[in-house]
Amino acid sequence: MNQFFQTQACIKCRGRGFCGKPCKIYSKIKDFTPKTKKHFSGSSPPEIFVGRYNYPSIQAGILSPEIIENTEVMGMPELWHKKKLSIDNILSKRGQLIYGKFGTQIKQTKVKKTKFTELMQEIGMAYKSVSTEFFLKKKPKQTLELNKMSATIGNPAPLEHARLQENPKIKAKVNYLVTDTDVKSANAMKELHKHKISTSNIIKILSAGLLGKKTARRLVPTRWAITATDDTLSKNLLKKIKYYPEINEIQLFHGYYIGNHYEILLLPDKFSFEVIEAYFSGSAWNQTQKLSIAQDYEFYHGRKKYAFNVTGAYYTTKLAIAEYFEKIKRQASVFIMREERPEYYAPLGVGILRELCREALTKPPEKFNTIQEALAKARTRLKLPISTFTSISKILPEYKKQSRLTQWF
Repeated sequence: MNQFFQTQACIKCRGRGFCGKPCKIYSKIKDFTPKTKKHFSGSSPPEIFVGRYNYPSIQAGILSPEIIENTEVMGMPELWHKKKLSIDNILSKRGQLIYGKFGTQIKQTKVKKTKFTELMQEIGMAYKSVSTEFFLKKKPKQTLELNKMSATIGNPAPLEHARLQENPKIKAKVNYLVTDTDVKSANAMKELHKHKISTSNIIKILSAGLLGKKTARRLVPTRWAITATDDTLSKNLLKKIKYYPEINEIQLFHGYYIGNHYEILLLPDKFSFEVIEAYFSGSAWNQTQKLSIAQDYEFYHGRKKYAFNVTGAYYTTKLAIAEYFEKIKRQASVFIMREERPEYYAPLGVGILRELCREALTKPPEKFNTIQEALAKARTRLKLPISTFTSISKILPEYKKQSRLTQWF
């Protein structure tokens, strides 16, 4: 069974045992599944979800537990990483969320905006938990929504009625850009990022169809909104970064969180970018007996096609790199090695990878005179042979071919 088939099987199965084995994800999350009634009040983290199946007629909705308190930690990868929560802890929080969903259309200009859509949009703008009352048509099902981009979502139920029990807390810059229907979505996202609005918040605002010119606004499936946000923000930063001077020494960063290990190698050169991921047997997206490898890259002029192999993790790590280069006002060639180890047994979305890389790049870099020395150091922390990554790299051979000014001094 190859990785692609296994991934698709997990997405379709949703914990129902299609593979004939106990689901490690569902066995953990089911213990926290709420025994809810069809009517309850709770504080949305705030979190919304816009599906992509049967596009453009899709399912969308609001997630909330049956508790009234500050629940931000249930929906923000930034907080999971900051608090160093375990996978079990995160799944226990995700397992308490009920997904009240409704059917809608992507283009809100073609259909009359429903009260559910308006409610979802209000919650999508908020940065603090929002107390909401829910009336469900049926009790939630014990099924899972799994994908590589966003965290596990469970307990779906059709929404009959919902209303806010308090005014959502919305940042002034968010409110300003949402009401400005003349600014393009890319420019609005740039401004939100510049004003320190969290990436998770920007993703929700984009997904809720609240950015862009009035006639172009539409709901964006959450899976697509995550990558669109990372890609748009990194491209905007790289417009300036590619004019910055190159770093003058070889640098190495590393980081680890719940089964994800990164080695980030920066080489003195014009910007280029490569990510090679190794999925161990038993990790979240590789239930086979063999190691699985994914690779995507780009040179100075960028990519024209989607990174179909690494997918969302490619763009989320590129954003972290671009933010770092903007901070130091330098550019470099980037070679990233990621090991997804068996400890990472449940998908939590690419948000935790973004935060892991961001944190790794805040630490002082290890500096080396040669690329061989840097790779030798990385090898001491990797579980796989370094050749697993270097033998297939597209960036490293190009770097070795070029004569550097520093070699003459």
